[in-house]
Amino acid sequence: MLLNALPLLAPLVLLAAAFAPRHVAGMDARKGARLAEVAALGAVAIAILSAVVLAANGSGDSFLIGAFGIGLSVRLDVVSVVMLLLVSFIGWVVVRYARTYLDGEERHPAFTFWLLVTLATVLALVQSGNLVQFVAAWVATSMFLHRLLIFYPERMAARRAARKKYVMARIGDMALIAAATLLTITYGTTQISGILAQASQGIGGGMAVGAAGLIALAAVLKSAQFPTHGWLTEVMEAPTPVSALLHAGVVNAGGFALIRLADVMLLSPLTMAALVMIGGFTALFGGLVMLTQPTVKASLAWSTIAQMGFMILQCGLALFPLALLHIVAHSLYKAHAFLSAGGAVERIVAIRKPGPVAVPDLGAVARAFVVALVIYGIVYAVLGVGFDFGGKSPQAVALGAILIFGVAYLLAQGFADAAPRALTRRTATYAAAVTLSYLLLQRASEWLTAGTLPATPVAGPLEWSLIILALISFGFVAVAQATLPLWAYHPAAQGLRVHLSNGLYINAISDRILGGWTHDTTSENGAAK
Repeated sequence: MLLNALPLLAPLVLLAAAFAPRHVAGMDARKGARLAEVAALGAVAIAILSAVVLAANGSGDSFLIGAFGIGLSVRLDVVSVVMLLLVSFIGWVVVRYARTYLDGEERHPAFTFWLLVTLATVLALVQSGNLVQFVAAWVATSMFLHRLLIFYPERMAARRAARKKYVMARIGDMALIAAATLLTITYGTTQISGILAQASQGIGGGMAVGAAGLIALAAVLKSAQFPTHGWLTEVMEAPTPVSALLHAGVVNAGGFALIRLADVMLLSPLTMAALVMIGGFTALFGGLVMLTQPTVKASLAWSTIAQMGFMILQCGLALFPLALLHIVAHSLYKAHAFLSAGGAVERIVAIRKPGPVAVPDLGAVARAFVVALVIYGIVYAVLGVGFDFGGKSPQAVALGAILIFGVAYLLAQGFADAAPRALTRRTATYAAAVTLSYLLLQRASEWLTAGTLPATPVAGPLEWSLIILALISFGFVAVAQATLPLWAYHPAAQGLRVHLSNGLYINAISDRILGGWTHDTTSENGAAK
């Protein structure tokens, strides 16, 4: 039990590095930044040691530093260790990047301080062993991130985005506090493992169902789901390290809450169905708007909205291991995408255009979808022999099919009449490799979290309806995307493109409601120091 408390050292190390420059004489901005990088690397080392402890001793809770269920404790299991490794690693990368990115900036010490305390609270969140710590870290993360978002308080766009984020976050905070209160009253404990143990047996009743609905609301708001997504597309005025930390880390907290409290969520099928519909629509909406954006960072922001929607969809289908895998993959990709965005633009500009692009016709698109489904079936059948894929849930099979729609888009480029044979072979090889890799990772995530996360329940009529709706919706969008060159220049499509590029004007509506242009966010929390 003593070793289970090891992860608590990670946020403590970061907090020590954050406050040291304020109390140690002679420590300038550069020395403080170097100390921050060392501390972040130390957090990575602690996360690795925590993984070793988990492998040696198995899952468990640490002792409580506090009383009456209020204080600090650690839930050490696969979910918390995976998130510890992910957050600490991305945190180290962001801190290292920020050290040179902000070198010479007058307020560099203030930025480093708020960056470290934000990372510390995220680490405290993902290892929480009790609801009080979970809620406190959830709220603190949002408050400290707000300081980073208004790092340049003189920028009106930054104030507007932070204002919207602040309002949505406070509503989410109240929902989570209410949910934690209901769970504590219902189960008589604040210990997360104790709550999950009872919920897994179907205990809870109406109050637990109500708590599940409130947790879902908090998750939807935290992960920028439609129609509360507007702030996420407008935080580009903050320094690039903030964008990387937000898109690769903090915005995932909604999905993490659903995964952490998965047994409670399963008590409310209607809430799960709502998550499927909200997440699915957000994924489709964000993906379509992303295609119309003229700048790299705007495209990445809408990509994050779409990916968060897909994560919420996975949670709604009770595919919690796959949602955890999605968080890891998306976080690593998006951190790299934001931190390398400037270099990517330069490289693209330097590339000589290769010439005409092969445009697939309807026949090529149809062949691509058929071949993609055949590849999926063959790989699935082969893996079923050696990796126990025969008992996969309909939800997991449907999710794989949605992935295959993306593979079909890749194949369509190679199946175009004007495409050279080398391109056709290459796209077919990539399609098979992507399908194989995804199914293997899917199986690995399920194996790794077995016994920690609940199994996907048997699909009933409601679940089947949602599965069919998701397949039809994502299939339609995939076909539209694959045939985009055939209809993109139609006058009606041009009008649609204008509306989509403006996000169907949802941001404008929220601006008017919140008065985002005129209200200064610093009036709520004060200017960042």
